[in-house]
Amino acid sequence: MTAQTNEDDDGRKPDDRGEAPQRPLHERTIELTDPRAMRAYAHPVRMALIGLLRTRGPLTATQAAEQLGESSGTCSFHLRQLAKYGFCEEAGGGRGREKPWRATAMFTTWNFTPGDSELSAAERHLDASILERYRTRIAQWLETRAGEPPEWQRATGFGDLSVPLTAAELERLRDDVQALLRPYLGRVTGEDEAPEDARRVELIQFAFPAPDAP
Repeated sequence: MTAQTNEDDDGRKPDDRGEAPQRPLHERTIELTDPRAMRAYAHPVRMALIGLLRTRGPLTATQAAEQLGESSGTCSFHLRQLAKYGFCEEAGGGRGREKPWRATAMFTTWNFTPGDSELSAAERHLDASILERYRTRIAQWLETRAGEPPEWQRATGFGDLSVPLTAAELERLRDDVQALLRPYLGRVTGEDEAPEDARRVELIQFAFPAPDAP
């Protein structure tokens, strides 16, 4: 599964210490190649925590717990585990469960790796965890959409299209979709201000070869 392709060096000049300045959060991606990191990320509470840090962070374990309906102790434990594999880091200030944490990147990517049984097993487990999270979120929307304002019911939806494509065309289409979303990423990281009537919208994308059977 690939959520975003890796980017080459962007040409930024080193700072006075000879180090390249860190890219803004929305430009940073974590590529998972370690099965231990994949298994660590696959936990539903940890995925929810990273989502919060990327969209509403920095947050303390107590603040995250209030939003997720978990205990602060549970969130503190999972934040430390996420930090162990580089998904988040201390943001400075505070102590214990009142210590703020921030995400280290906006995206997480991984690729299917045939020939490595341990890595492939970890990838399948992570894919299944992500799919279950998507299923739960979509089901929640379907259960509550009748109570949503009419304009939001009209604006949302889902569908599918089966079209003959080459692998290169499919990859280009995926990149084109990502390019359409890029202007809005600043709203996620707080670098840009969203309109007053904006709501957080979840966009879920799947593109895969259809089975041979009709």
